[in-house]
Amino acid sequence: MKSIPKILITIFVLLSGVACKAQIKNASSETVKIYGNCEMCEATIEKAGNIKKIAEVDWNEETKMATLTFDSKKTNRDEILKRIALAGYDSDSFLAPLDTYSQLPSCCQYERKAKLKETKESTTTSVSKTEMHDHAAIPEQKQEVQQLKAVFDNYFGLKDALVKTDGGIASSKANSLLSAIGAVKMEKLTTEEHTVWMKVVKDLGIDAEHIADTKDPSHQREHFIPLSKNMYQLIKVSKQSSPVYYQFCPMANDGKGANWLSKENSVKNPYYGSMMLTCGSTIETIK
Repeated sequence: MKSIPKILITIFVLLSGVACKAQIKNASSETVKIYGNCEMCEATIEKAGNIKKIAEVDWNEETKMATLTFDSKKTNRDEILKRIALAGYDSDSFLAPLDTYSQLPSCCQYERKAKLKETKESTTTSVSKTEMHDHAAIPEQKQEVQQLKAVFDNYFGLKDALVKTDGGIASSKANSLLSAIGAVKMEKLTTEEHTVWMKVVKDLGIDAEHIADTKDPSHQREHFIPLSKNMYQLIKVSKQSSPVYYQFCPMANDGKGANWLSKENSVKNPYYGSMMLTCGSTIETIK
């Protein structure tokens, strides 16, 4: 078989880049150095940095250079690099936490050339829990809670709509939830929030989108189950101004049971509404 001419490969790569930018609105691109070793590193780096229709990372194993393409109205270079650092990979702006780097497979433990400078001119930040310990972090933490407040508020509004079996309002609340998810500024989240956010944000968006795209309460409730599961993980690491109640109905989900979050201790079942409004119980109080 004849080898493919280099010119065709070049054209293909260029067209792929154009297609990527076409999918991302308000696209901006930057090239940065991210340290790593192998194809496994490449997969982890790109997975950590990518967000569907918002951010795309293309890392080169040989040069260690990454092209970041992103929607400049929804994210930025630092947010992407911080996510990658939390996955274990240094850049010249953000260093991975030592424990995260140590957990990388041996083949992925690159030589850590990026250093945390001690001069005032330093632009390199160590992304770790210790960065939250100084007094300057106290007002920032109040801001961070607000980053997720709209996400939680719209979730609770969606839950209330399902309690009333109102598919129209549920669809509207899910749309608002999608907007709130897109508006979160990840660089203002705490380290714990950021770590969980990166694990759940994609699925939160998928389930919210499914609920928004229909007015059928039965279909909406199917996606409310995984939505609630991921929201629970997020709310557990986020400080709340008032208690949140994690509730459970053993009859939902075809008898497998399903959970949801509520701001009220009294049970109002979003999976059955008025049919079995009080079916269920509070299994955990999150403070």
